[in-house]
Amino acid sequence: MNKTLQRPGQRIAKLLARAGIASRREIERMIAEGRVAIDGKPVETPATLLESLKGVTVDGKPVGAPPPARLFLFHKPTGLLVTERDPKGRTTIYDRLPPGLPRVVPVGRLDLNTEGLLLLTTDGELKRQLELPATGVERTYRARTYGPISQAQLEELMEGVEIDGVRYGPIDANLERRTGANAWIELTLKEGKNREVRRVLEHLGLQVSRLIRIRYGPFVLADLPAGEIGEVRQHELVGFRKAPRANEPLVAVAPWRKPEPEEEPAAAPPAGKRPARPPRPGAKPRPVNTKRAARAKAFRDTQPADEAKAAPPKPRRPGKLAVKAPPRQEGGARPAKPEGGARPGARPRKPSGTSGPRPPSRGAPRGPRK
Repeated sequence: MNKTLQRPGQRIAKLLARAGIASRREIERMIAEGRVAIDGKPVETPATLLESLKGVTVDGKPVGAPPPARLFLFHKPTGLLVTERDPKGRTTIYDRLPPGLPRVVPVGRLDLNTEGLLLLTTDGELKRQLELPATGVERTYRARTYGPISQAQLEELMEGVEIDGVRYGPIDANLERRTGANAWIELTLKEGKNREVRRVLEHLGLQVSRLIRIRYGPFVLADLPAGEIGEVRQHELVGFRKAPRANEPLVAVAPWRKPEPEEEPAAAPPAGKRPARPPRPGAKPRPVNTKRAARAKAFRDTQPADEAKAAPPKPRRPGKLAVKAPPRQEGGARPAKPEGGARPGARPRKPSGTSGPRPPSRGAPRGPRK
């Protein structure tokens, strides 16, 4: 009787992918180039089994333990490929993801012209858990179609259908509304094969003009704008991994924001100088006179540094003589005036009687006219 041998550990490529180093295919190329080593010895095959990443290095740098799994919700717009790189140079989802996002892999695929909810995760095991049909995770789509259709035809899809030799599982389809030959149909399935929704609707004679995925398991698109991304809270993700068959809608998604860099501590004030007082909470900032500040800055820029420190003294007005008062005598009395009453340096007075008669004032009475 043959017994199945259970080999301990996991493949090194799988462990490195979970640690966020790169994808499995990229890690296989790195191993072939000799960039991955264990205890200093290069790894020869990606099938090497390990229980942990202890002693594993990539490009000479040790690899730490994988961080907790994270799950993001991305509203994929039309015209983007769900792939890391395209040989034809077309735009991919990685060209539209915000900077600062950790390395993520998509859960499932969406066609070029399909829009809506796309899950992105940092953990390969979570990706596989979400994609396997055995877990029973439901996917819900809304399709805008053109052509005649009835609810009875859609209910036949619950039994499954075979198209071109490919068997598709049960699909719960409901006719939401119809306007003439145009209709909106909601479809819920659990397999998610390549172009499954479009092929089934085309098998019924319908033309699909728009296809939107609105739910993947308990994670719903809700009102997430196109091109934006949100993150599932950690406790909700842990609860889902314990019960993956739960398909109740979950809207506990936080908008993702780029982590802000840590602020450097403020420099200590110089010795002898008091630190600035922090503003009071709720206090309004003082208005700044921008015109006055601009004039002051322009004036400072035009002045040389030496002149700004030591400005020359202002010139005295012409006609005034700088005469120092004579020192006081003992007892505090000033010296006697010289003969004639003129102080040294004072202007001479005009002699009396040389100026002639003074003109009459404006308000004095005038004599009779001649």
